[in-house]
Amino acid sequence: MKRISSGGEFEKKIGYCRAVVAGGFVHVAGTVGQGDDVVAQCHDALRIIKEALTTAGSSMEKVVRVTYMLPDRMEFEPCHAILAETFGDHPPAATMIECGLIDPKFRIEIEVTAVA
Repeated sequence: MKRISSGGEFEKKIGYCRAVVAGGFVHVAGTVGQGDDVVAQCHDALRIIKEALTTAGSSMEKVVRVTYMLPDRMEFEPCHAILAETFGDHPPAATMIECGLIDPKFRIEIEVTAVA
């Protein structure tokens, strides 16, 4: 098993790491990004996830499952084009959940599982 830290403020505070490589898979924790709106945050979250996958020896093309969490499901549609560009040729199984996030400033959180 290999644990990958991104140095994010919540990792030590809550007790988790950005990703864990185990059992032939890379499990990337729920990831939020920075930005003024859901689109900017979606781009940034995907950037962070891509870095974690690269560090683990995987890639976005190897993502088999993705979960999107948003406090307002109406904000999901502006992200569709970004997600189609990211996963379009290699679509994973996907779920979108409307729920509260750890801080109201966050508009989307993304969690993925990829083949190692």
